[in-house]
Amino acid sequence: MRISAVVITLNEERHIRRCLESLQGVADETIVVDSGSQDETVKIAGELGARTMSREWAGYSDQKNYGASFAQYDWILSLDADECLSPALRNDILQAKQHLSGVVAFEFPRKAFYLGRWIEHSGWYPDRKVRLFLKTKARWEGRFVHESLRVDGPIGRLSGDLLHFSCETISEHLQSLDRYTTLAAQDLWHSGAKRSAGSGLASSAILAFVKTYWLKQGFRDGVQGLLIACFASYYNLVKHAKVWEFEQRSQLRQRPAASAQPQ
Repeated sequence: MRISAVVITLNEERHIRRCLESLQGVADETIVVDSGSQDETVKIAGELGARTMSREWAGYSDQKNYGASFAQYDWILSLDADECLSPALRNDILQAKQHLSGVVAFEFPRKAFYLGRWIEHSGWYPDRKVRLFLKTKARWEGRFVHESLRVDGPIGRLSGDLLHFSCETISEHLQSLDRYTTLAAQDLWHSGAKRSAGSGLASSAILAFVKTYWLKQGFRDGVQGLLIACFASYYNLVKHAKVWEFEQRSQLRQRPAASAQPQ
């Protein structure tokens, strides 16, 4: 079993070294697909032996599938730049390379480091992800955001953690929420899931908080858990509000020009 690691990047000089160093000795080649970084991302990747290529951003799934298409080996290990393999996961993958068990993919838990703390509840852990797979048996899907891997065959499970170095500041989290709510709203809009007159805005936000803080035991993650629950509520509110905004703009474009003028 030989592995091609694929990492997609955009201005990730803060994270890329840790990510790529964790792959050394595990991946037999590393491919970085960069979307036009203006920092030292590509330089650092090259210094660490990665094969880098530049491609205009086309969505998470498309970028990951593009990188996998250049892989020399049958097995793909797909990581985001702000992720890295824990020592335990490195060991699990090395053992899997020596003892294949008839599966076509492997999943493993992902643990997030958020605002100075490892998060172990809040619906963020174990957050199992399928990231190691046969390229002929799996493909990334999803138009804008929340990409998922469609796997054709049995999936094995590894116990070591994939480490995710999430937002370091609240401002950074808010910026990412603005970007992701727009992408998620576009997904909903294009799928036809429109919410006329903004119905469900408040209920979706309230339910997200209750689920994250109480049902998923976010209260056990301290202040960070409370913030995660609040931001989950905010995410749902803004996502559906943006779908409503798309609907209003669509209706406005369909009206005769004269009807849009105030009386």
